[in-house]
Amino acid sequence: MDDTSTDPIWLVLSVAGADRDLSIAMREQPWWNEHAAFINALVDEGNVLLGGPLPDEGGALLVMRAPDAQTIRDRLAGDPWYVNKILRLVDVKRWEILIDEWAGAR
Repeated sequence: MDDTSTDPIWLVLSVAGADRDLSIAMREQPWWNEHAAFINALVDEGNVLLGGPLPDEGGALLVMRAPDAQTIRDRLAGDPWYVNKILRLVDVKRWEILIDEWAGAR
């Protein structure tokens, strides 16, 4: 993905995959190092704006920039956690931000 500054923003929802072990911590899951490196590369490219786990259920939420939902689906298809069924992609939804009080919330 090239210059993402004008691309729309998307919410990316994932849930625990079939091989996610909810009895162990996120960083103890198989393929953790590979997954973290993959996501860090997306951050470095400017495609991930926010992200993190949904700890009570083993899923995750990403806020990403991309020209369309299929671009995100294609890009995330190579994430070792999707490949190895630690996470399962549920939905990619376009998001228009109307309220932004983020700076005041930190």
